[in-house]
Amino acid sequence: MNAIMIISVLFAISISLGINAAQSKKDLGPVIGIDLGTTYSCVGVFKNCHVEIIENDQGNRITPSCVAFTPEGVRLIGDAAKNILTSNPENTIFHIKRIIGRTFNDSSVQADIKTFPFSVIKEKNKPVVKVDIGYGIKVFTPEEISAMILGKMRDIAEGYLGMKVKNAVVTVPAYFNDAQRQATKDAGTIAGLNVIRIINEPTAAAIAYGLDKMKKSDGAKNILVFDLGGGTFDVSLLTFDNGVFEVLATNGDTHLGGGDFDQRIIEHFIKIIKTKKGIDIRKNIHAIEKIRREVEKAKRILSSEQQTRVEIESLIASNEDFSEILTRAKFEELNIDLFRSTLKPVENVLADAKLKISDVAEVILVGGSTRIPKIRQILKEFFNGKEPSRGINPDEAVAYGAAIQGAILSGDECVDSDIVVMDINPLTLGIETNGGVMSKIIPRNSRIPVTETKPFTTVSDDQSVVGIRIFEGERPMTIDNHFLGKFDLTGIPPAPRGSAQIDVSFDIDVNGILNVTAEEKTGGSKKSIVINSKTNRLSNEQIDRMVRVAEIFSEEDKVVARQINAKHELESYTYSIRTQLRDTNSLFNELSSKEKTTITDAVENQIKWLDTNPTVKIDEFIKRKKQLETIVTQMLSRFEGHNSNNTQWQSSPNYGEL
Repeated sequence: MNAIMIISVLFAISISLGINAAQSKKDLGPVIGIDLGTTYSCVGVFKNCHVEIIENDQGNRITPSCVAFTPEGVRLIGDAAKNILTSNPENTIFHIKRIIGRTFNDSSVQADIKTFPFSVIKEKNKPVVKVDIGYGIKVFTPEEISAMILGKMRDIAEGYLGMKVKNAVVTVPAYFNDAQRQATKDAGTIAGLNVIRIINEPTAAAIAYGLDKMKKSDGAKNILVFDLGGGTFDVSLLTFDNGVFEVLATNGDTHLGGGDFDQRIIEHFIKIIKTKKGIDIRKNIHAIEKIRREVEKAKRILSSEQQTRVEIESLIASNEDFSEILTRAKFEELNIDLFRSTLKPVENVLADAKLKISDVAEVILVGGSTRIPKIRQILKEFFNGKEPSRGINPDEAVAYGAAIQGAILSGDECVDSDIVVMDINPLTLGIETNGGVMSKIIPRNSRIPVTETKPFTTVSDDQSVVGIRIFEGERPMTIDNHFLGKFDLTGIPPAPRGSAQIDVSFDIDVNGILNVTAEEKTGGSKKSIVINSKTNRLSNEQIDRMVRVAEIFSEEDKVVARQINAKHELESYTYSIRTQLRDTNSLFNELSSKEKTTITDAVENQIKWLDTNPTVKIDEFIKRKKQLETIVTQMLSRFEGHNSNNTQWQSSPNYGEL
């Protein structure tokens, strides 16, 4: 395909709104903020003039970004999924954020596949997950798995608010490229959410910090956000002045975090086992996941203790236990190169923003991995003894800021309407011109939303087609940069070389998503692309299909929930009766021996039945409960005043009525 040649530069900026101008802010309803993390996710909402970080059904404010499918065909999300990781590793999916929006042949994807216990296969050059969902093998895209996690966060919010939630602000790492951002937005669509804004995680954390800590009278302050989570790392430098957050520069690594630190320790223990036992357990995925679980716990303990013992029963065989001391010093030694590598992005953002270390007023720590003492020490030393801020919970700061952004977009009266967030694009964007040269169109660290246009021309006489190849990166040659997508502009009128004018426009919206348009000015031929809609992005048909599948899963989840509830009611009722039968002060002691034996036998038979029938249909649980209720009622019917609603042994409102 013929290349094109640059002839001059034209520049234009357009401002776009995050919501359709025709849509009133007041009709959005609650807008939740979701931090969709690599290892944990968090959801918040702005309510009653403050942010509420919402607890999940286990009482935890952060939820594991895990999805599992059991042999019985039940889908689990969050804590329940993580709890069965060691027993069901092949069908428990985690760290999906590391491969979303990437190609299968990406070197980081290939590195991750080696550490995943579940199967990742290639489908149209995209990585997809293959699992057994209990009634057959099924393939899921990273967007579908992320949608399940987003759906869980929505359900948590709906349970707290007592109403349906449709709109959300979802966060992504600042260094996510266009394909990763679009894939995240697609995941929201599959989950049934209207993602009204994609916001960078460090920017969200800065909003959280700014709302609580800064006053307009304080004057301009430069804030460095150091965001090190479970799988991604971002550094952003912002200035805050009179209600305006402006991102000056951003840098980072979308493939560095707590999971990488864990992997170093896992490799260390694998070597110890091989040395001591002569066994290589790398291919024993159940053993590896047991080690991973305990290493994560140990890492957390080492944030406050100097050493801990990692103990795992029956790691290799029933009589092969594992027990090793892990010290903080050893943990730091194994990861010191990764820890020190976090300073390079800090240096880069300072250089890009043309600021000195002394110009930074505050350093904000975000992400669970910033609890590691060595990380804090390295950062403190870099900033000449300045203590990083600990004013906000590093696990919750991003969701906190996203919830504030949601309140701003919905027009909440409690949020200062003067708060403005001005973000930037993290990498230079351009196209390939003659000779494989990277022609820059939008420089990195340009404020978004932004539109820029450059005119190009043909390199051959009578050239009727030009290929538009889009790249991101900082190198002068496209071969050294990251390819994003391509399309052909056809129908160019025949003309001598250099006569045609082709305007190429790059438009980045408020979500950081790129649209590219090429137009030949004389003939009027025009074509556009939302980056990687032909490669990395899901088609509208795929998204629609996945939405339908997600709805089916949602209905199945409701059935499972009703089944669990029916089983719980039967169990609770049965065990309550057994407890009362053994209580010398209960009404049951007034029964005859025969009557008491009748109830006891019915209860014990019910317990045996429950042990051997854990997953029968809902109607069967309800029927069995009614049968037991009938027996109990008949035996107690001769007692005056006894009825189904005032028995002295009914101890829980969850029990069914007699």
